[in-house]
Amino acid sequence: MDIFERISKDAGGPLGQYWEKAQGYFMFPKLEGELGPHMKFQGQDVLCWSLNNYLGLANHPEIRKVDGEAAARWGMAYPMGSRMLTGHTSLHEKLEHELADFEKKEDAFLFNFGYQGIVSTIQTLLTRADVVVHDKEAHACLVDGCMLASKAERLSYRHNDIKHFEKVIQHALEITSQTGGGILVITEGVYGMTGALGNLGELVEMKKKYPFRILIDDAHGFGVTGPTGRGTSEHFGVMDGIDLYIGAYAKSMATIGGFVAGPKAIIQYLRYNMRSQIYAKALPMPIVEGCLKRLEIIRGEEGARLRENLWVVTRALQKGFRDLGFDIGPAEACVTPVFMKGNVAQATNILVDLRSRYHIFCSVVTYPVVPKGVLMFRIIPTAAHTLEDVNYTLQAFADVKKRLEAGEYDADEMTDVSVK
Repeated sequence: MDIFERISKDAGGPLGQYWEKAQGYFMFPKLEGELGPHMKFQGQDVLCWSLNNYLGLANHPEIRKVDGEAAARWGMAYPMGSRMLTGHTSLHEKLEHELADFEKKEDAFLFNFGYQGIVSTIQTLLTRADVVVHDKEAHACLVDGCMLASKAERLSYRHNDIKHFEKVIQHALEITSQTGGGILVITEGVYGMTGALGNLGELVEMKKKYPFRILIDDAHGFGVTGPTGRGTSEHFGVMDGIDLYIGAYAKSMATIGGFVAGPKAIIQYLRYNMRSQIYAKALPMPIVEGCLKRLEIIRGEEGARLRENLWVVTRALQKGFRDLGFDIGPAEACVTPVFMKGNVAQATNILVDLRSRYHIFCSVVTYPVVPKGVLMFRIIPTAAHTLEDVNYTLQAFADVKKRLEAGEYDADEMTDVSVK
């Protein structure tokens, strides 16, 4: 069968099958206006809890100024070519040195995109003789990286289950005793769907018993978690025990890109072997210059103040949900999941009601990401939100819970909102 013919006959896959009804509202919604806690959706003002703008830097006046001046000075093309050939500059180098120093590592290497960089890092590190071990709830980019490193054996352990992890490591050692390879353990600092922290302290402690290396994806922890924002490894006091630290700019820095930090020899190896960077254009100069300014703020007094604001909002939100009897799971980090019992139809009806009646914009997650019969509304607080925003949202969710229990969301489709 012709490839296009087969695709045309397909319903669109697990998500695409709903596109005709969902696009523009449930999927690919269009938020408008200035980035922040208050935006517009379909022409109405909404309180937005769906942006990973943790420190509120997206619209920080100094950031906007540096971004704009750098774009005017350099344009978006400079430098042209990959870093290895014609795309290397002193500012790229400076950003790497600053990031390595911030994470207390010997060296760092920039990524054009966080997802792409993580996938390529894992692929580059592993050989056929190696074993990669990852948490079962690891982000898609980590799983994809492990799958692309098909030459290496891939094992997984139950989420944050250190006893199961130990059994898996013992099995991995049995394999490597035959192949002569090594073991790479991959986990997240913060799990972006549930707000749970990876059990980094327990994993690092296991290194005293077994020979393996640890790579963490700390996209949601970098710049936010820990006393000085150095991430989840700082929070647990195990920065020295983490062999490779990966941070993304998309969350705390509110821009594109990422980096990996670690021993100089390993970072140098990645520089010369990561296909995603060797064959891709370097990060444009305005992004590099803008990241230097973002990191300066994160490391300074203002960054400390912004983190304090973020955690005040986060703790008030999470305590409020728990006091109202909501299940929000572990929720140790900023990401706050709100779990309810219901089906997909009820989930969509609640989402419509939140946006149309209460003017609250958040995301909903249903099966197969969560078990059947479970609904998860994902709330992402930022330093730019206020306690007034928190109190309004808590009251709205309390009302929604009552409406759900009263059966008001049982209809196949809400009729008071036009979904385009």
